[in-house]
Amino acid sequence: MVRRTRVIRNAATCAAALLLSAWIAPAASADGAAAGPNPVAAQLNAYWTPARMAAALPGDTGKGAEGGSMSPADSPAVDGPQPGEYIPPSKSFDGMRQAGTFFWTDTTGTGRTCSGSVVRSPGHTLVLSAGHCLKGYSGTSPKRNLGFVPQYHDGLKPFGIFPVRNNGVYVPQQYYDLGEHAGAEYDFAFAVTEPNQDGTSVQDAVGGVELLTGTGYYHAPVRMIGYPAGAEKPLECWSWTTRWASDDPADPGTFPRIACDAFVGGTSGGPMLVPWPGGWAVIGVIGGYHTGGNTPQVSYSAYFGAATRALYRAAITNAPPAGPTS
Repeated sequence: MVRRTRVIRNAATCAAALLLSAWIAPAASADGAAAGPNPVAAQLNAYWTPARMAAALPGDTGKGAEGGSMSPADSPAVDGPQPGEYIPPSKSFDGMRQAGTFFWTDTTGTGRTCSGSVVRSPGHTLVLSAGHCLKGYSGTSPKRNLGFVPQYHDGLKPFGIFPVRNNGVYVPQQYYDLGEHAGAEYDFAFAVTEPNQDGTSVQDAVGGVELLTGTGYYHAPVRMIGYPAGAEKPLECWSWTTRWASDDPADPGTFPRIACDAFVGGTSGGPMLVPWPGGWAVIGVIGGYHTGGNTPQVSYSAYFGAATRALYRAAITNAPPAGPTS
């Protein structure tokens, strides 16, 4: 009976998602057509050599860090596997076209990385990630060599690199105001990219996944993809999401939860995907409760709802991005 109820619930969720998707994603335009070589992308492509990409450190130092870099005083409550819980294995692979990784240099010049995925948009330029990965790039702050590499693997950039546009990082204002713990329910972000060195927009180069919002917490099957920092290839894992109410008052909220092994630093921003007509749809990204999960075995996402829709609208209409208030 429980299984039948879940099937019915999932069917209703998909029907709602179809309606929401039709509202949120207008028909694609031809704006992404190649417009000639992009010298900014050519410079960025030359900067991010295979050696620099391999040496980049995770931009999400909290993800999977239990027993790692966080001190006991700073480490939040454990949010990992439950006793006897089955943890689906992950495996490395050559990646998928619509998923990839961001590379940038921090204020010290150190290379950093987080994961992301291309979502369908009218301008063919939008990449989805976690707020805690991209929040330092709001407004007119320096981009510091910030670009997105779809299907990065083995030191290769099979579709080139797509610079993030100045004033092109969109993170919810609530995330800036509350901070990454109290604002964990708003840990998502969009980056508006420029064409690659050939002048091709990112969605025209690799396609995009559908952005779904308001679809509930229970999804199966879910394919999660992430890029561990320093790894030659991304990871993928097949699992399912459930509803998790925070047990830590410092990180309040309710989050989609997924068990998948080996998702460590660098995987934040990686998509949680469900099958969709013609490809895939994204229902979450690694981030949120304890910035995506304290342990490598369990990950979380901020729930995609009204705030996600509002941020998407802001990004596709070129509204002024939010930023720190002080």
